[in-house]
Amino acid sequence: MTNGWVDIKNTDMMLIMGGNPAENHPCGFKWVVEAKRNRNAKIIVVDPRFTRTATQADQFLQIRAGSDIAFLGGMINFAIQNKRYNEEYLVNYTNAAFVVKDGFKLPEDGLYSGFDQNAKTYDKSTWNYEEVGGGAAAKPAAGSPPPPPSLPPNVAYDLSLQNPRCVFQLLKQQYSRYTPEMVERITGIPKDQAIKAWDTFTSIRQNGDMKKVGTIIYAVGWTQHSSGTQTIRTAAMIQLLLGNVGRAGGGVNALRGHSNIQGATDMAGVFDMLPGYLKMPTPADTDLKAYLTRTTPKASKPKEWDSFNYWSNTPAFTVSLLKALYGDAATKENDFAVNWLPKIDRKYSWVEIWDDMYNGKVKGMMAFGMNGVMIGPNAKKNIEALKKADFLVVCEIYPDETSEFWRAPGTTPDEMKKINTTVYRLPGAGFAEKDGTFVNSARWLQWKWAAVPPPGDCRLDQEILARIFLKVREKYQKEGGKFADPILKLSWNYTNPYNPSLAEVAKELNGKALADVTDQKTNTTIKADQQLPGFAFLRDDGSTTSGNWLFCGSWTEAGALTQRRSPEDPSGLGIHPNWAWSWPMNRRVLYNRASCDLNGKPWDPDRKQVWWSEAKQKWVGNDVPDFKADSDPKTRMGPFIMNPEGVGRLFVPIGAVADGPFPEHYEPTESPIANPLHPNQSKNPIAKRFTSDADKYGSVEQGFNIICTTYRLTEHYHYWTKNNPMNVQLVPEPFVEIPAELADQMGLRGGEKVKVSSARAEYIAKAMVTKRIKGMMIDGKKTFQIGIPIHWGFRGIAEDEGKTAKTPVNYLSPAVIDPNAYTPEFKGFLVKLEKA
Repeated sequence: MTNGWVDIKNTDMMLIMGGNPAENHPCGFKWVVEAKRNRNAKIIVVDPRFTRTATQADQFLQIRAGSDIAFLGGMINFAIQNKRYNEEYLVNYTNAAFVVKDGFKLPEDGLYSGFDQNAKTYDKSTWNYEEVGGGAAAKPAAGSPPPPPSLPPNVAYDLSLQNPRCVFQLLKQQYSRYTPEMVERITGIPKDQAIKAWDTFTSIRQNGDMKKVGTIIYAVGWTQHSSGTQTIRTAAMIQLLLGNVGRAGGGVNALRGHSNIQGATDMAGVFDMLPGYLKMPTPADTDLKAYLTRTTPKASKPKEWDSFNYWSNTPAFTVSLLKALYGDAATKENDFAVNWLPKIDRKYSWVEIWDDMYNGKVKGMMAFGMNGVMIGPNAKKNIEALKKADFLVVCEIYPDETSEFWRAPGTTPDEMKKINTTVYRLPGAGFAEKDGTFVNSARWLQWKWAAVPPPGDCRLDQEILARIFLKVREKYQKEGGKFADPILKLSWNYTNPYNPSLAEVAKELNGKALADVTDQKTNTTIKADQQLPGFAFLRDDGSTTSGNWLFCGSWTEAGALTQRRSPEDPSGLGIHPNWAWSWPMNRRVLYNRASCDLNGKPWDPDRKQVWWSEAKQKWVGNDVPDFKADSDPKTRMGPFIMNPEGVGRLFVPIGAVADGPFPEHYEPTESPIANPLHPNQSKNPIAKRFTSDADKYGSVEQGFNIICTTYRLTEHYHYWTKNNPMNVQLVPEPFVEIPAELADQMGLRGGEKVKVSSARAEYIAKAMVTKRIKGMMIDGKKTFQIGIPIHWGFRGIAEDEGKTAKTPVNYLSPAVIDPNAYTPEFKGFLVKLEKA
């Protein structure tokens, strides 16, 4: 979230898409209700189903799953055509005025400039800004590959926004094709409904007035598509265009589906990042200089503007992380042991790991709190992959489908005997049996205390991991081995090395001074061995440590700020500055400099977040300013301090988003129609579709003519609660949600069993006939959608017996991934529906 849960109460307008917070985030949804009750905020809900969230909406629009970019692109077109933007914010706080290089081509035919049809990749060199006075790029040495494109230091710009190659004009041209008529063809939303929704949401910026503010709220209904990242990008572009980013009640707010998904991401829960979103090294990073040269951005802006470019501190963040990892073994002489880090030579995303296991390349897996068989996609393939593995280690609190993959429905006793995978099941601890921090969607690090000890032989996660690591280290010490240094020299200075205290780990993540460190501006000195008060004290000379620069400031000499529980809120804006701690540096709204005009005065004096104090010559406020504290507004430093440009990106340059500088609507991999925008390039050209013999894809011509989407229920928590009798009693068995009109055509009644088939598998459950989903006209064709909850599989309790076919719904979903976040396309695939 750019903002936070409580901040939603400050909004005047909400667009809720790709999420159903009333059912999936019911505690957080109270702030939506509060905004509606106290501010008369309007709610627009766009969803394939009429959900409980939709019952609270002022406008509900049913959309075809997988067509969100078309609807959002239509809103951009509407806002531009009707001047629903504030020019001061647009020109000065976004890259709307930046001029793009000659040779860049928009995707009228479905492809941006630079596409290589054979390699299915883009040469992104034209996806860049025009440089003022820039000559020809330096030629690489003979036989050397060309260097990756870089941003120019001095960017051409046009404050009038009239240059045909400025970002604003290209944006206008890109989305001029997203007319109400085109949006209706793609999404199924009648054009009068779409226009009404666009008019309502953008009305906050009528005549450029900046008093009101709107927010966009989403969840995995946006991410789980082959263009999922670009859907979220479109939302960010709308909020930048309307001037809603950085403001109380504004922003783009992702609703995380678990209590610590944000924390897992912050701590590098994905393959291509280090903690704090630092980039992973690659084989080309032969030393620290090469790594930092590649990963540290340089400012790229108009000459007259200023950019804080906070990622320029990457060297300090990186070296402090390396010192936290390797301690005294990381020295200046060995480049602080940067070459001990793993170097990624290819993609190791979730689906690619399972594909590699299926193809015999991955021989074993450790699964901690991750039920890979149920999660899928194409879950039958995951089961077959596990049958080929040498070993599987599962740490869980219940037996699950992954730890008992050989019991999958249809596996015969003879087949079981042929499975040679050795399975180790480790009894872990539940969340109530552990202390530590959760990082919620709002970026709040909140310490929790253990309520009860783990039962029986169950162990805490860190004890299990520590004991495995220490045994591995012991083997290296006794027997040696390849590349031993990262194992033998890893810093492990915990009071109890076999069961590290998470308080000690949290202090390690914050970081400390290894020598006296002085901040010259404030003349503040942190003594050696003291906890650092914030990441401004991190250094690139080896004098500081920090396991995650974003968490620096969370556990200082004052103690654990994550344990604070003071509810006072002096501003009334829901900031609660002394409740827990929010990264970065306890800022509750990111980019809050943008809540003020060019002179540093709040756009809305009634919702003052930060402002420039002429008397103090610094930024002050109710929130912690997310900005250079002493930057006078006259310097024209941009508010988006993490971008090299200093401004928000309507246009994303040089491939920071792999499939295009602007989002474009592409059809899901399995679609009932050809793309009306460009039928010859219907699907995302660089989304990865897997090609093993277990990967099959369906089409309308094969009889797969119904769109299927998956979702969660309030009564169940993913795949855990089917082990709890009370949850099972609330919703004891799976079902398929089917439009009443389709059921009538099939002669189907609620409660009868149906068979849902995709190109990959079949799924049998009872029909729930409903009017919450209606048939839609998609490009002139009557099209139906169905929905299936995700929770049931072949593990559970006796109350389940006889009520379910024990088939995971992700048997049905295809193995296709977004080219940026590598998220599978769980939403919007094709099936056929029959009576069972």
